[in-house]
Amino acid sequence: MTLGIFDIAGRAMSAQLVRLNSSASNLANAGAVASSAETAYRPLKPVFGTDYEGRTGRASVSVLGVVQSNAVPQRRHEPGHPLADQQGYVHVSAVDANAELVEVVETSRQYRNNIEVLETAKSLTLETLRLGR
Repeated sequence: MTLGIFDIAGRAMSAQLVRLNSSASNLANAGAVASSAETAYRPLKPVFGTDYEGRTGRASVSVLGVVQSNAVPQRRHEPGHPLADQQGYVHVSAVDANAELVEVVETSRQYRNNIEVLETAKSLTLETLRLGR
C-alpha cells in the first residue's frame, strides 16, 4: 500500500486523538481516591509505533495500544474518609495534572499542524488541477 500525504496526516491525527483522549481520562481521574493501591486509578499512556514503507521511504505512525502507567498511587492519611483502610489511609491516583495539561496543549498543537498539512496539500492539489486545464 502506498501512503500519500492525506493518509500520513490522517494517521497522525488519529494518533493525536488517542493521545488527547488518554490525557482527558487522566485529568478526569486526577485526585481520584481509592481504598487500596491496587484499585487506585493509574494514568493511561498511549504507545505508538512507526510504520515504514520500504519502497518510498515514507513513514507513518500507528497506535500500538494504551497502557497503564507504573506510577505508584500516593498514600494519604484521612481517617474520616469513607474509603479509608484499617489504618486510616486512602490511595490517591498518581496523575500529575500539570504534566497532563502540558500534554493536552502539545497534542492540540500537533493536531492543528496536521490540519494545516492537509489544507496545504488540498490547496496544492487543486492548484495543480487548475493549471492542467
